[in-house]
Amino acid sequence: MKWDTIRKELETGRPVPNLKDYDQAYIGFSWDDIRNELDGLPDSRGLNIAHEAVDRHVSGRKKDHTAIRWLGTDGRNRDISYQFLKDQTSRFADVLKKLGVKKGDRIFVLSERIPQLYISALGAMKYGAVFCPLFPAYGPDPIFQRMKKGDCRVMVTSKRLYENRIKPRRKDIPQLKHVLLTDCDDDLEDGVWSFDKKMRAASKHFVIPPTDPLDMALLHFTSGTTGTPKAAVHVHEAVLMHYMTGKYALDFFPEDIFWCTADPGWVTGTSYGIISPLTHGITCIVDQEDFDANRWLSILEKEKITIWYTSPTAIRRLMRLETHVFKNYDLSRLRLIFSVGEPLNPKAVAWGQTALGCPIHDTWWQTETGAIMISNFSSMDIKPGSMGKPLPGIEAAIFQRKKNGHITIIHEPESHGELALKSGWPSMFREYLNEPERYRKCFIDSWYLTGDLAFKDKDGYFWFLGRDDDIIKTAGHMVGPFEVESTLMAHPAVAEAAVIGKPDPMLGSMVKAFVSLKDGFSPGDDLRLELIGFTRKHLGPALAPREIEFMQNLPKNNAGKIMRRLLIQNGVKPFFPEH
Repeated sequence: MKWDTIRKELETGRPVPNLKDYDQAYIGFSWDDIRNELDGLPDSRGLNIAHEAVDRHVSGRKKDHTAIRWLGTDGRNRDISYQFLKDQTSRFADVLKKLGVKKGDRIFVLSERIPQLYISALGAMKYGAVFCPLFPAYGPDPIFQRMKKGDCRVMVTSKRLYENRIKPRRKDIPQLKHVLLTDCDDDLEDGVWSFDKKMRAASKHFVIPPTDPLDMALLHFTSGTTGTPKAAVHVHEAVLMHYMTGKYALDFFPEDIFWCTADPGWVTGTSYGIISPLTHGITCIVDQEDFDANRWLSILEKEKITIWYTSPTAIRRLMRLETHVFKNYDLSRLRLIFSVGEPLNPKAVAWGQTALGCPIHDTWWQTETGAIMISNFSSMDIKPGSMGKPLPGIEAAIFQRKKNGHITIIHEPESHGELALKSGWPSMFREYLNEPERYRKCFIDSWYLTGDLAFKDKDGYFWFLGRDDDIIKTAGHMVGPFEVESTLMAHPAVAEAAVIGKPDPMLGSMVKAFVSLKDGFSPGDDLRLELIGFTRKHLGPALAPREIEFMQNLPKNNAGKIMRRLLIQNGVKPFFPEH
């Protein structure tokens, strides 16, 4: 290590980033180098996610290191070492073996964030089965739809969720052979077993079978904006991307304590709440409880979190607190904060530095990409509001679709178009299960078309404009909702904002904004005019909203993303009674 590097670490108390020189790392990047940093299965038996995330650490110094620190809702905390996690995931794999599960069978998990969820996820992949997480707040219909589409063979869940969400329709899912209940000491009936009882009877000496890197490992459902849920297939080779992005995007170091707040029911909670940090042998915090501002700040302080990965929704909720609240917590160990799920407004980036002591680094990726594709790296200047730059090994470009179906790259900086990624990265989804035509339409000329509109500036940073079907065409102008929302959120009265296009006979579409206010501000005509004037000053009359409607709470899906389509459906109806 060079002396200037050592000096910098001593002066700042923080390690020099893994990605020291972006341009040099990008040009010299090799997937073979990343593969060589992982072990692979012994005796050249292939590549298995669970081996790279758990088993390989046990033969080294990480054997007794805490892999998962679980924080229960009732105050019970539990440290799970890498050795214990290896033993338990091996037992779960042996349970699947004794149940007659075949390689490639889908193992669904519908559960709160409890240790059994994480053991099931890794144990399923260790066995050669496919882990399929479901969000526990789903109702019976979306659960049934996903189980049917994903060909669910085994379900891990609680007694309450089974009886309320699954049992009423189990007869319609004949392929579901086994249900493992995480909160029952004894079996309920044939086919409905006690998870713990099966685990006690299982062996911890399971040997991971040969695993081809292209074997299916994960099945994630994504609804998109239209149509039925899509089941995106990811393979064991994806672990290369999970590991690499942990190293270069999230900047993991061996003693980091990492907290990803996403539920494993979403791809972020699996890729970065389980796989990526464990491949680096660090400690993951898992909180069973849902969002509570003071609880979260207490966790950041008490658990000495060093890297935090969360959502813009959570950040906006924290931004509603008075600044003095944060002074009650010691967050000095926190060195990096990252955001994912939807674009992060520029105001939030600066707020992070003021309130939490760290700017917030936005990242961009999708369920289909399997891992972070574009990021604001810790070694680079953040451009507030930008997505950042592509990861090494990822080629991103802005495209324009032609009428003949072909696409062309737009080379001019700041030109708007569709964001596309050159196919071939390890965590790229390999199919939409049983929907080959739907999958084929995502690609043109070996490029994956993301459906997101963006532009690239002269410095190589990418900027999100909106989903292709969110863009507003008004009086000949193309307006990206995110740009208008970010401007509104820069006003001191605005907590959240969502922008849609409202049909208009003269303009085609009129820019309309829905605004949720911070505490201490009241909706009314004076504030509405003030906000319209504020956006006109910053955006000009062509982009500024012509209508503003106040709402107490903007509609969100279970992942916390604002649902613009609901606003579009109800765009002319009053949401918020004004006094």
